[in-house]
Amino acid sequence: VQLVESGGGLVQPGGSLTLSCTASETFFNEYSMGWYRQAPGKERELIARINIYGATAYDDSVKGRFTISRDNSKIAVYLQMDDLKPEDTAVYYCNTYNPRDPFWGQGTQVTVSS
Repeated sequence: VQLVESGGGLVQPGGSLTLSCTASETFFNEYSMGWYRQAPGKERELIARINIYGATAYDDSVKGRFTISRDNSKIAVYLQMDDLKPEDTAVYYCNTYNPRDPFWGQGTQVTVSS
């Protein structure tokens, strides 16, 4: 059982990216899901979460710029990132809201630089 992240890349400050997280098992639809990121030299942190009803919450660092959503028919969670800043540079991961080690994928690298 694994989650697969995609959609990262190199983008200029102020740009946008949409990350995708897909799962192979439908039981993920029964969990609150989160997007996490780990910047160089820092610990992995939760930045956005969405529950099974679609209610969302964000870390202050991304509030108003990032939007988390999910599509249960595709067993997928998305992160729309707008107005990206250099400090958003990190590897981005998805996992359940209470993350479980076996579910960590490889992540997707987001680099914000001019």
